[in-house]
Amino acid sequence: MADRWYRDGLRFECTQCGACCTGAPGYVWVTREESETLARLLDLHVDDFRRRFMRRVGNRYALIERANGDCIFWDRQIGCTVYRARPTQCRTYPFWPENLRSRRAWDEVESECPGSGKGKLYRLEQIERIRRGEGETGG
Repeated sequence: MADRWYRDGLRFECTQCGACCTGAPGYVWVTREESETLARLLDLHVDDFRRRFMRRVGNRYALIERANGDCIFWDRQIGCTVYRARPTQCRTYPFWPENLRSRRAWDEVESECPGSGKGKLYRLEQIERIRRGEGETGG
């Protein structure tokens, strides 16, 4: 772990700008447990939630998007409408393995995300936990 290029830590503070929630189509992967948590938050039966807000992609499930590529739960006025129950993929951004593979990959994240490279310093151990889905970023 000491050989990681980010061994001195990385800064991140979510500005809730929505850059990671909007734009080009993509996938927000959702586990069974996460869909149950989201359904509870929205006071929906889990089957209703899955029919309304999820799609099957191969053998996995993802949240649906609006026609413009925005996450179905992103509201341009108030931000993430399910923030308290957001999926692991959202909780761990920007410390995804593909963003940490090199300094160049991280520089690309910093160019797209106004909170990357600023704010709270996450130590190596914290980043590794978050990267594995065992923690989350604040925001």
